[in-house]
Amino acid sequence: MDDRTELPEGPPHADCVLCGEPTEYPASRPGATLCPVCEWQEGQRSACSG
Repeated sequence: MDDRTELPEGPPHADCVLCGEPTEYPASRPGATLCPVCEWQEGQRSACSG
C-alpha cells in the first residue's frame, strides 16, 4: 500500500531524512524531518541509551 495517498491534501510534505518516506511535516519545516516510524525508532534508541 502506498502511504503517500493517505496524507492530507495541502502543502508538499517533507521526506524523512532516514528512509525517504513522506512525513506529516510541510516541506518548508526547518531541520531534519522524520516519518512517524523513524521518529518512534529514534525515540526508542534515545530512551534506552541511559
